[in-house]
Amino acid sequence: MKMVCAIIRPHRLQQVKEALSDAGVVGLTATDIRGAGRQKGQVERYRGSEYSIDLIPKIKLEIAIEDDQVESVIQAIRSAAHTGEIGDGKIFVSPLEDSLRIRTGERGENSL
Repeated sequence: MKMVCAIIRPHRLQQVKEALSDAGVVGLTATDIRGAGRQKGQVERYRGSEYSIDLIPKIKLEIAIEDDQVESVIQAIRSAAHTGEIGDGKIFVSPLEDSLRIRTGERGENSL
């Protein structure tokens, strides 16, 4: 099993969810986060004054999947989240040692 963690732009969430659904993903967790990377923040204007926003709002998706779904999930996220501009996000893939469905006690891939 693998854990896919994706950091995406908030306005791309709906497109990414639809692409993941088409790729066969049945569950995910989405969290509002703030972060900084190569984008290095942005300068905003409010009532004539400039101020810097160092941490940009993003969405963090966490998806537990079977090993054979990794490439299709990565491609679904990339194609739906891509704008071609700096700040599109990142995808991380980690091994997932175990999983347990609390309601039934199922473990491993059966719990996904």
